[in-house]
Amino acid sequence: MKITAPRESHPGENRAPLTPDAVAKLVKLGAQVEVEAGLGLAAGFPDEAYVKAGATLSTDHNELLITGDIVLRLRKPTLAEIDKLKPGAIHASLLDPFNEKELVQKFAEKGVSAISMEFIPRTTRAQKMDVLSSQANLGGYEAVILAARYSNKIFPMMTTAAGTILPAKVFIIGVGVAGLQAIATAKRLGAKVTAYDTRPVVEEQVKSLGAQFLKIDIGETGQTKDGYAKALTEEQIQKQREAMKKTCADSDVVISAAQVFGRKAPVLVTTEMLNALRPGAVVVDLAVETGGNVEGVVYDQVTDRNGVKIVGIANLPGRVPLHASQVYAANLVALVEEFWDKKEKTFVLKLDDEIIKGCLVTHGGKVVNEKLLPKTS
Repeated sequence: MKITAPRESHPGENRAPLTPDAVAKLVKLGAQVEVEAGLGLAAGFPDEAYVKAGATLSTDHNELLITGDIVLRLRKPTLAEIDKLKPGAIHASLLDPFNEKELVQKFAEKGVSAISMEFIPRTTRAQKMDVLSSQANLGGYEAVILAARYSNKIFPMMTTAAGTILPAKVFIIGVGVAGLQAIATAKRLGAKVTAYDTRPVVEEQVKSLGAQFLKIDIGETGQTKDGYAKALTEEQIQKQREAMKKTCADSDVVISAAQVFGRKAPVLVTTEMLNALRPGAVVVDLAVETGGNVEGVVYDQVTDRNGVKIVGIANLPGRVPLHASQVYAANLVALVEEFWDKKEKTFVLKLDDEIIKGCLVTHGGKVVNEKLLPKTS
């Protein structure tokens, strides 16, 4: 079975879907692996390392799409690229299926079995394939590094001959995977950290990392079966904003990482909150790629608003591409290994398996994922 990995064509994308180590594992399974020349150069992986791992190098991007039985990528393909895939092929990457209906339909029309890595179920068995968590973890780290870079203060407390420097105050909104890593990183840098999430269940995790948990009584909240925060009502959002304004005003850094899966990110840091921040403060919006948590954030830019820097840089995991590629590739390999028939040396698409049911978007010329099908009354 032939597994191919074309280079990413998205502007500024430095991550690679496969690393040499990942290739070696696929080759060991008995797969024929072919990658595009330069696949991992931007992430720090030379072509020679892929060849040494057992891959064949190709300089023909289209040929890799045409001949792959399994095509492994990081970002979604273009419609023209889907046209080149052969019927019956398997394509696995991040697809943003809720917002890419035309793309999903194109996969179906072409007869391709498309796997959306965002749809990997959040179960114990599928944890090793959880791309969203592995990338969010790195995004949370990078958000703190950016905040430290743009802040006019150092993070740790220092006692010097000239006096004591107090630690920076960091407020983190949204305690998912990214938020937890942001807390841990800010604490390691010596900051005083406060965090907030609508799910009271995360309070213990916040405290275990040495941060304070901001309690706001907004009534009934919770999380979905997949561990995502449930959407709030307008009344709850207003109560939340009022309570957070005071904490923002007392903070040197605000990092917002609140997202609702499959929907536009909620606006949590309002103009009123930004006005309450002191000049020199930094706000980092980790949700900028899904609309942003910060009012007025500019996609992929750093802006200055009355002395407050608003960091809207996109693709934070892509700023640490070597490790981001390592964990993404490990997620892909875990998926392939889980459904690999060692005797036949082929990938078996088990349609009745809970993982495949969760992440398979199209198959046999149809859209098959229940999350994307019209709701029946």
